[in-house]
Amino acid sequence: MATKSWRKIFEKLWEMDRREFLDRSRQELSKRADAVRSRFGFDFAKGEPASAHAQPGAFFFRPDQVQNLLRLIRLRLPEQAEGIVARAQRICAHRFDLLGYEALDYGPLIDWHLDLVHGKAAARKPFHRIKYLDFAEVGDSKVTWELNRHQHLVTLAKAYRLTGDQRYAIEIRSQWRDWHFANPYPLGINWASSLEVAFRSLSWMWVYYLLEGTPALEPGFRQEWLRAQALSGRHLERYLSTYFSPNTHLLGEAVGLFFLGTLCGELSGAERWKALGWQSVLQEARRQVNPDGLHFEQSTYYHVYALDLFLHAALLVTANEQSLPKELEQTLERMVDALFHLSLTGLPAEFGDDDGGRLFDPSRNRAEHLLDPLSTGAVLFRRGDFKRLAGGLREETIWLLGETCVEGWDRIEVDVQPAATAYAAFESAGIYVLTAAGSQLTIHGGPSLPQSYGHSHADALSLSLHSGARRLLIDSGTGEYVGEGNLRDLFRSTAMHNTLRVDGKDQAEPAGPFSWNNHVRARAEQWITGESFCLFVGSHDGYQRLPSPVAHRRWILALRSGIFLVRDLAEGKGEHRLDISWHLAPDLQQQKVHLFRIKNLAQGLAVLPVQDHGWAEEVHEGPWSPVYGQQRKTTVLNFRADISLPAEFVTLLVPVREAHSPPGAFTRFQPPEATSSVRAYQYRTDGWDYHFFFGHKKQPWKSGAVASDAEFICLSARVGTAEPDIILCNGSYVEISGTRSLSMKRAVARAELIQGAARCVFCSDVEALEHPKM
Repeated sequence: MATKSWRKIFEKLWEMDRREFLDRSRQELSKRADAVRSRFGFDFAKGEPASAHAQPGAFFFRPDQVQNLLRLIRLRLPEQAEGIVARAQRICAHRFDLLGYEALDYGPLIDWHLDLVHGKAAARKPFHRIKYLDFAEVGDSKVTWELNRHQHLVTLAKAYRLTGDQRYAIEIRSQWRDWHFANPYPLGINWASSLEVAFRSLSWMWVYYLLEGTPALEPGFRQEWLRAQALSGRHLERYLSTYFSPNTHLLGEAVGLFFLGTLCGELSGAERWKALGWQSVLQEARRQVNPDGLHFEQSTYYHVYALDLFLHAALLVTANEQSLPKELEQTLERMVDALFHLSLTGLPAEFGDDDGGRLFDPSRNRAEHLLDPLSTGAVLFRRGDFKRLAGGLREETIWLLGETCVEGWDRIEVDVQPAATAYAAFESAGIYVLTAAGSQLTIHGGPSLPQSYGHSHADALSLSLHSGARRLLIDSGTGEYVGEGNLRDLFRSTAMHNTLRVDGKDQAEPAGPFSWNNHVRARAEQWITGESFCLFVGSHDGYQRLPSPVAHRRWILALRSGIFLVRDLAEGKGEHRLDISWHLAPDLQQQKVHLFRIKNLAQGLAVLPVQDHGWAEEVHEGPWSPVYGQQRKTTVLNFRADISLPAEFVTLLVPVREAHSPPGAFTRFQPPEATSSVRAYQYRTDGWDYHFFFGHKKQPWKSGAVASDAEFICLSARVGTAEPDIILCNGSYVEISGTRSLSMKRAVARAELIQGAARCVFCSDVEALEHPKM
């Protein structure tokens, strides 16, 4: 084991360039030097503050504006105001809600080094010697760090301003001083992560500016506060995660430095911190945000996490009457727009890790709270579509943008309801969104640009499904990052996602809580959108590493009517065990075979495999994590077969308004004279008849009365109607009963014939269209 560890170290050193090697070496030497200095009583904040003439910059609000902002919060968000006071009362009793853990009782004297959930306390030794990812040594460091972010002190400050109750001010002062006594620099776990230092520093700023000008701030407190902030700034500048965690860690640290430099102008390092922090924020905006607007962590939660950090930094710039770079402004709007498109039915599609923390209000860490930035985005960019989806103004928006934001919000006209069919392709990140008839299906396809893998899951080609702001098919969440029982690897495994698994193995093998032994290369092969449909085809190589390699290819078709067809192909040789799992939302209850209804509602979902498919079926309970640290049970529908390849399995996903009986029959369509290479399926409901045909590009085929050279065809018609609607992909003609219903001079990517009061024809290559004419 020791030999392997040394080998890994040497491999990492060999891969480093000169700048990384020097920076890492400097940091490690500096950590050890600080440890030695601390033993001799060195004052790490000595020399701060330095200038009596320097002036601090402006925060989001002035002391004389706080009462008006509180009045707006009471008026617009009365439940939020009541919630702040209720949480503050629990905080005074040292009962904390941390991540997904609720009412953790830390007793009369808070142990700031304790993970109370797992009963493990970190040793009070120099921070560089603490293995904060070692569960046996410290427990789950995220729990400890969440308490030490001091965001609960912000809640106490707001409660004090809302009520005038001195208990909250006394509790702030008590915890402030107790924390500094228990956490002398550089001892303890609370100095081990620079990101946590940044979060804590930001919380101290919110507390100070909420209390500024009130009796709660004792005379001389600003000097005490500045010394604490000076130590935070020194730490952040020395130990930026430039190479260690160049993701949201580095971004959060940069934002912390920028705030320190802007708001602590009296400190000697302020100008340096401000410049370095802002430069890093701009640099990370270019590096971490894809051209399509999604964050590169491959996680919905981390996208919002990064968006919050960028928004707060940008708004502090404007609060100080400086202009934002146009490039950053455009990046922010793209990020908010990406969140909007992930959430078109009212809930965001979730994929990747759920961190459990938030920048402004840590209690707003559930999926429905991830829409909060839409409120601020609506005001900033005057977007009615953002306002409609946000549903209402948020407390965070009021604090960040002030009284004028309420007037701006009220002036924004809400746009019309979205079209029945809407699509969004985030090609850089590999996320594809199909929305039809009030339902939204989101696919984790293949990114076209390199992404970060630390918070990704083994979920290539997995999907989630929402309808009418209700979850139907879900991502299983995160559970926790470290702990007993290896929950980390379980929750990010392939089995916990709505995709195909081969031979009981994951698409990628874990190599620690934030890394993988192999990176799955997934790619979107086709993305075709039309007037009445959308088609996604993707594949991945996660199972090419098997002794007998297998390729998974997934077709997903969305029809305007709200039907989603999923066709899974396992391509390879030999016999393999194949599993396809569908993780249903926790409030879905089975009514009948393949039919599930939302508890206390008529709405539901039909998961319809082809009749007589020959695979084994099982409905069982599986774990689901709604937020970091919580586990719940949910229903999983699994199809399994030990089968010779190549093999395919086709499923219809049909959101239904009333889940009383299965909405039709889904069968294999096998006329005796069909071409062997074509696969045909029929779905018949009470009012409609659908036929789906899968062929091969540029190869003519025939199936019953239908002939074509297309790779895919869909025919749909009301029962009893002679002329069907036609969708063609990658072909040049459709012939029905010997008559050419659709004909092109050459193969086209897409053609549609839509019947109705007026026949409509749409084609991706208009000049190729021969019959019927547009």
